Amino acid sequence: MTIMSDKIHWGILGTGAIAGKFAQGLAALPDASLVAVGSRTQSAADAFARQFNVPRRHASYEALVNDPAVNAIYVATPHPLHAENTLMALKAGKPVLCEKPFAINARQAKSVIQKARAKKLLVMEAMWTRFLPIMVRLREMVARDIIGDLRMLTADFGFRAPERTGRLFDPALGGGALLDVGIYPVSLASMLFGPPSQIAGVAELGPTGVDEQAAITLKHPGGQLAVLHAAIQTSTPMEACLLGSKGKIKLHTPWWKGTDLTLSLDDGGEEFLEFPFTANGYQFEAAEFMECLRTRRLQSAVLPLDETLSIMKTLDTLRAQWGLKYPME
Repeated sequence: MTIMSDKIHWGILGTGAIAGKFAQGLAALPDASLVAVGSRTQSAADAFARQFNVPRRHASYEALVNDPAVNAIYVATPHPLHAENTLMALKAGKPVLCEKPFAINARQAKSVIQKARAKKLLVMEAMWTRFLPIMVRLREMVARDIIGDLRMLTADFGFRAPERTGRLFDPALGGGALLDVGIYPVSLASMLFGPPSQIAGVAELGPTGVDEQAAITLKHPGGQLAVLHAAIQTSTPMEACLLGSKGKIKLHTPWWKGTDLTLSLDDGGEEFLEFPFTANGYQFEAAEFMECLRTRRLQSAVLPLDETLSIMKTLDTLRAQWGLKYPME
């Protein structure tokens, strides 16, 4: 098979909710084909395959990554398995799009990045928000200094889970607000301002031991500040606002999968812009990954590996301040 011209044949590792969303996104791409799925049981693989019309179904992750019909792997397992599963796929010679967070901590992330570079294989973190049309335009507006020098970002992502059960509240599965939803505003701040020079945060750890809500402040080398909130027991506005020396850009609810923004300039000008998209939005990260694959790039310029590692270091620093350590660490 010639990757440069033919369809790219995907295998999805894992069969949970996020795997289903990615499968739906892939269906919107004519140059992508979902050909295989891998689970820990044959029954789960078969059920997923029936739902998404996948011809090859494997009862183990190992079988999936070693399937010769697969050109690219999407890792969709729980957080603590991301590094292990990505390394398994890399060992099998497969490029990997790994669901966020890229790993449990920076040490794991670094080991994955080193392996990918050693084997000269493409790896990318699946932070799907970053590839949406609205984010493409936001980066263009920033590059053109539409609102002048960037000064501050406010962003939040919080919801109230109906009960304290399941993955979100399990420390052994990397539960808590930070890795699940806090990573979105942290990644947004990184995209706009680069790595932070100072990191401060406070969190409320709930009865199961995970962070249920957190307030985070990041200072960046250019003097920019990011004021961020994350929660899994509190519903937040889910808005983001970027403030500059000449105006502001507001990303409306829910900003992390947004389709519209308002540009407000200090001279009185205001503009409402819409960026609708078809399908569920997960196709954009897949399209970026496939473009990198076809052009033989080993990382995405939109989300480079060094930035993924930097974001993991920020999350590590916050957890250290909170005294939050996962059992597998």
